[in-house]
Amino acid sequence: MRAWDRYLAGVMALLLGANGVVMLGASLAWYDAVPGVVTTGPFNPHFIKDIGAIYVMCGLGLAWFAWRPAAGWAAMATAAAWLTMHAAIHVYDATCGSSPLADVQRDFVGVYLFAAIPLALALFRKPRTIGA
Repeated sequence: MRAWDRYLAGVMALLLGANGVVMLGASLAWYDAVPGVVTTGPFNPHFIKDIGAIYVMCGLGLAWFAWRPAAGWAAMATAAAWLTMHAAIHVYDATCGSSPLADVQRDFVGVYLFAAIPLALALFRKPRTIGA
C-alpha cells in the first residue's frame, strides 16, 4: 500500500465527514450554501440529516481505510459504492434537466470527483488480505 493512498483516503474522510457534520448540525445553512441544492426542492431538514449521516459514515469508512487499509477496505468500498450511486443519480438528473452541462460542471468536484476518488481506491488498492 502506498502512503499517498492512505493520505488521499484521509483527506477524503475529512472532507466527506465534515460535509456530513454540517448537514447534521446546520442543515439550513448547508442547504443555502451549496450551489444547486435549492433547485432540487424545498428545504427538508429530515432528508438533509439522513444524507448527512450517510456522509459521516462514508467519511468513517475512508478514515478506517486510511488508518488500517486491510481492515478498512470493505468499509471504504461500501462508501465508494454509495458515493458512486449518488453520482449516477446526479448524472441522470443532469441529462433530464434543461442545462446538463452546467449541472455537470456545478457537481463536478463535490459529487463526481468525490465519488471517483474512493471508487478508484476501492478498485485499485484492494489489500491482498482483507480484514487483517
